[in-house]
Amino acid sequence: MNPTVYVTFKDGECREAMAFYAELFGGEVVAMMTFAEGPMEMPPEKADWVMHSTVTIPGGALMGCDDMGQYEPMAGCSISLDAPDLEKGRAIFAALAAGGKVTMPFGETFFSPGFGTVRDRFGINWMVGVYEEMPAG
Repeated sequence: MNPTVYVTFKDGECREAMAFYAELFGGEVVAMMTFAEGPMEMPPEKADWVMHSTVTIPGGALMGCDDMGQYEPMAGCSISLDAPDLEKGRAIFAALAAGGKVTMPFGETFFSPGFGTVRDRFGINWMVGVYEEMPAG
C-alpha cells in the first residue's frame, strides 16, 4: 500500500493550489473535476470549484478538493517532503513560504543539513527536509 495525501482547500483555492504544486514539484495535474461535472447540487457560485483533483509528483501524488461547507484548517498534521539536495530544499521551502507562515526557518539541524516547517498560503502544513546529505555516523 502507498498512502496518498488528500487535502481540502477553502474558498475555491484548490485549482490554484494544485497548479502551484504541480509546477513547484515538477508534476502534472492529471485530474480536475468540478462540482458542476458531478452529481451533487452546489450553489451556482461554487459550480466551478474542484470536487476532485490529482497532481502527480515525483515519487507519488497529491489529491485535493475544495471545501463543501465544513472546512477546518489543517491541524496536527504536516506533509513531509524529502528534498533531493540542500539547494532544492531551500528553493521549495522559499516557494511554500511565500505568502504563508514560517513556523521553523529552514536551516541546519542535528538531523539534517536543511530542515524547516511552514504553513503555505493555502493553509497546508509542510515539513521540508534534506536527508540524503547527512554524514554517516
